[in-house]
Amino acid sequence: MPQPSLKIQYIVWGALALIMLGIATVFFVSAPPAKPLPVYGTVTNFSLSDQDGRMVSETDLRGQICVVDLIFTRCAGPCPKVSATMARLQAALPASPQVRLVTLTSDPAYDTPAVLKQYGERLGARAGVWTFLTGPKEMLRHLAMEELKLSMVDKPPEERETPVDLVIHSTRLVLLDRQGRIRGYFDGETTKCIPDILAAIQNLNREI
Repeated sequence: MPQPSLKIQYIVWGALALIMLGIATVFFVSAPPAKPLPVYGTVTNFSLSDQDGRMVSETDLRGQICVVDLIFTRCAGPCPKVSATMARLQAALPASPQVRLVTLTSDPAYDTPAVLKQYGERLGARAGVWTFLTGPKEMLRHLAMEELKLSMVDKPPEERETPVDLVIHSTRLVLLDRQGRIRGYFDGETTKCIPDILAAIQNLNREI
């Protein structure tokens, strides 16, 4: 039986490719949009100092998607894992992201802007992308607990296992949209959360 010519084979394969492309196009165009992320609350009012000594308020973060964590630099517990997750997340973001990473300290007496700046430099924090905030402890506590719904409790001296076992606090990462609304929580102790955060960021970008 004679074999079809190369020209005919190219025509057949080209037609099949066009058909597959058409099917894929119909699938993606007709696919339902991602389910909107829930809204858990809104960050309304704070004024804190960043690692360069500049004051930052909630209005400075408006218009940007933010991922927020809570650590303290002397922490020997889960904080290094959370900071490592934030560093990996920063590396996974585009070169010029419309996303801001924000780290709050739960130990402002020690974590001055200078201390936070050194801490950020060790993590490779990029200027304009990753901000570290400190200030009055009551304001940080209010922001963490009342606004972001994160735990932040001083550990009683008699329960401290080491001199720097100071604070019991959440290790969750908080996703804020461009209006300062809380749209998601993620486990900051593992980098496995990063794909979910990136997908949630894409979801928020589609809300524009």
